[in-house]
Amino acid sequence: MISSTGRVMPLIKVYSTGKKKVSEMELNEGIFNAEIKDYLLHDVIRMQLAKRRAGTASTMNRSAVRGGGRKPYRQKGTGRSRAGSIRSPLWKGGGVIFGPTPRDFGFDIPKKMRKQALRIALSMRVGEGKLLVLNQFQLKEIKTKSFLEVLSRFGMKKALIVIGQENFNLEQSARNVPGVKVLRVEGLNVYDILHHENLILVKEVVDKIQERLAS
Repeated sequence: MISSTGRVMPLIKVYSTGKKKVSEMELNEGIFNAEIKDYLLHDVIRMQLAKRRAGTASTMNRSAVRGGGRKPYRQKGTGRSRAGSIRSPLWKGGGVIFGPTPRDFGFDIPKKMRKQALRIALSMRVGEGKLLVLNQFQLKEIKTKSFLEVLSRFGMKKALIVIGQENFNLEQSARNVPGVKVLRVEGLNVYDILHHENLILVKEVVDKIQERLAS
């Protein structure tokens, strides 16, 4: 289909978990066919990883070390240096000079840039032919074998699976599979898209993504 700008709207096939074509759906050109800008992806991923850093490394400076309330020995006549406290960084067991303290490594990037980076990541998966849309992804029971059979039908071993709402059987079946992650659409992010080899979207998720990134 041709959009109002005169360009062809991307089409993608929708499959069942049995690998049967169910239908086709149009993809928003501005979201799934965006211009690739590597620097934008780099900035957003760096921001995400920085926010994940714990920042809990900590050492004690001389004021936090216990003891040393009095001068260890007299000022002169001992032949030793003029020490004022056993908490000095020069002493074994003393405080640490300029050691790490708890801190927040996170920083922010404008919302428009984060949205555009997400569009670019989605467009990359479409361009690489690594985006799969399923009409639904329901499992009758919690069974990893059944889950892996679905991936095998599509020739996949590693994938990010994005769902629209709670899917207990699927989430539990996939939780111990290496290279696989099940994510709710609200948490969709650039790092997880690019970190996983394939991207699987449930059909209802595509509409939610397009609504979220349209503006």
